[in-house]
Amino acid sequence: MMQQILRDMFVDPELLAELNEEQKQILFYKIRQEQVRRWTACEGSWENPLVKERDESRKSVQWLQGRDGEVWVWVMGDAPGDKPYELIVKELMEERARRQAQLEAQELWRRKEEEIKQKFRHAITKEKARLVAGKWKEEAEDRKAAKQEEERIQEKLKKQEEEERQREEEEIRRAEEKRAKELYMSLEQEQKKSEQRDKAWEEHLCRCKAADEEMTRKACWARDEYKRQSLRAIEKGHVAGLSGHFQKQSQRRHSAFIEPSASPVSSNEVRPKPGLQRAEPPLYRRRQSRRHSTTTTTQPLMDSPAWLQTPRPGSRELVILWFNEEQKPKQAGYERNGKAIAPWFHGIISREDSETLLMNAAVGSFLVRVSERIWGYTLSYRTASGFKHFLIDASGDYYSFLGVDQNRHATLADLIDFHKEEIITTTGKELLLEACTRTGPSKDFGGLLP
Repeated sequence: MMQQILRDMFVDPELLAELNEEQKQILFYKIRQEQVRRWTACEGSWENPLVKERDESRKSVQWLQGRDGEVWVWVMGDAPGDKPYELIVKELMEERARRQAQLEAQELWRRKEEEIKQKFRHAITKEKARLVAGKWKEEAEDRKAAKQEEERIQEKLKKQEEEERQREEEEIRRAEEKRAKELYMSLEQEQKKSEQRDKAWEEHLCRCKAADEEMTRKACWARDEYKRQSLRAIEKGHVAGLSGHFQKQSQRRHSAFIEPSASPVSSNEVRPKPGLQRAEPPLYRRRQSRRHSTTTTTQPLMDSPAWLQTPRPGSRELVILWFNEEQKPKQAGYERNGKAIAPWFHGIISREDSETLLMNAAVGSFLVRVSERIWGYTLSYRTASGFKHFLIDASGDYYSFLGVDQNRHATLADLIDFHKEEIITTTGKELLLEACTRTGPSKDFGGLLP
C-alpha cells in the first residue's frame, strides 16, 4: 500500500481520514523524501553532455559581473549621487499623474473644440438663410447693406466664439490641475497599500516556513522513534524477516496445494484445525471453470487460477474471499498457538460498533476488526478522551501499521503482542493493555467463519 502511494503521489481522502496524526506525519515524510529523490534523479539527467550540448545552441542570458566576481547589482537610490528612493518614487508619481492629466485635458479640449465649431457653424448658416430670404437682398443697395450686416454679425459671432474658447480653456486648465492632484493622491495611497501588502506577505511567508520546519522536525523525530522500535523488535525476534515464520508457512501452503497427503495422521502429529484448512478458490473462479468446461468430468477446484487482488476492496464479498484464501492460512485472528480465536478479534464490524463496544471499557482496551477500506485490519483503541483507529496493512507477506514500514511482523498476533510492551506512537503513548472481548455470541464474525 505504501509503495502504491509513493508511486502515484496521491492519498485517497477516505484513507487519509482513517490515519492518526502520527501516521500522517510519517506519510508526509515519505512523500517528501520521494519528491527529493525524483528531483535529484532529474538533476542528474541535466548533467548529460548531450543535453548540455543541445542547450548551448539555444539563446541564453549572461549577468554582468563586478570586480568581486559576483553579479553586479545597482540599487536605485543607494549609489553615490543618486536621489533618495522616496524622492525618486515621488517624482515618478508626479510625472505619471501630470501626463495622465495632460492626456485627459487634451481629449476634453478636442471634444469642446468640436462642440464650439459645430455650434457657431449652425448659427452662421441659419443667419445666412434668414438674410437671403429677405426681399431687400433683391436690390443692389439692400445687398450691400445685407453684406455689411452679415460682416458685422460674423465679427460679433467670432468675438463670442473667442470669449467662449478662452473660458473653456481656463476651465479645462483648472480641471487638469485638480485631476493631477487627485491622481497623485491615488498613486500615493496605492504605494502605501503595496508596502503594507508586501509586509503582510513577508510575515505570512515566515509563518509558513516555520510551520514547514516544525512539520519536518516532527516527521524526522517520528521516523527516528520508529527506527528505535524496529531495533527493539529485531532484538525480540518479532520482525517478519527474522522469525522464519513466512518460510515455514509458505512451505506448508505449497505442500497442501501440490502434495496432499493421503496417509492417515500418526498419533504424534498435530491434527490441523477444521477452521484453518486451505481456502477454496473464489466463487467467481468456480463458476468460470464450470461455464468454460467442455467435458463431463469436473475440474478440481485447486486447478483454477488465483484470484486477482485489486488496489482496494470493492465489496464485502471480496473481503470475505480475501480473508478465507490469504489470511486463514496465516492464522490471522487466532492466538499465537493457533488453537483458539483471539479474544481481541471481532471480524467484520463497523467503526461505530467498535466504539460502542469500547465505550464502557477501561483506558488501554482494544479490539481488531477487518477493514473494508484496505486489504488489512483496523485496531480500535480506547483513550482517556475518546477513541483512536490504526490501519494495519496486510496486503503483503507481513503485518505493519500503514505508513510505518520499519516494524514488520510475521503474524497479526506478533504485532499485538509486540505493542503490549512497546507503545504505538510516541505522542499518544498507546499501549495495548486489555483486549475488548465479544459481548454476545458471535458465530460467523461478520461472515468470515462458517
